[in-house]
Amino acid sequence: MLVVNSLVIGLVIMTQERIIKSQTIFEGKIVNLRVDTVTIGNDRTYEREIIQHGGAVALVPLDENGNVILVRQYRTGAGQELLELPAGGLEPGEGREECARRELQEEIGFYPEKLEKLGSFWVAASYTTESITIYLAGNLRPSQLPPDQDERISVVHMPFAEALQAALTNQIEDSKTLIGLVWAARHLGKIK
Repeated sequence: MLVVNSLVIGLVIMTQERIIKSQTIFEGKIVNLRVDTVTIGNDRTYEREIIQHGGAVALVPLDENGNVILVRQYRTGAGQELLELPAGGLEPGEGREECARRELQEEIGFYPEKLEKLGSFWVAASYTTESITIYLAGNLRPSQLPPDQDERISVVHMPFAEALQAALTNQIEDSKTLIGLVWAARHLGKIK
């Protein structure tokens, strides 16, 4: 049974929300926060707090020896250092591949001659508009752009199999890195 703008799941009908009012309550450099008043197919209204984000990219860069190049940096939200894929947010008007090439040069000092899109995912669709696209980056050549002034990054070369094992055993805790390593492993035929 197909119902326009609805999805039938068992006996529960999920209907698309309609925004009837939206108010931005905070504007920052990276994110904005808005409160949407929505209706769900009836007269009742609900509020949704939405973090607006311009989107981001993450890269699985592989060097000529089959190592993945990761970055280690302190993350205030996690309250600790995390081992991650190189990544960053899109600048206004910047395409995702352009952002990917810029971020790799800023964070690890390489330009990827080859980029393969592995996929995209919503970071947390219930409260943010952020979507991250993950690329496999290869044919790396040295090329450095100035890093962001507020980032302190250590570059880590790790055998791909070791990085994948760290992801699968929860030694890596960053979501984009977990997803990127698993998608890259599937793409490279290392897992099905």
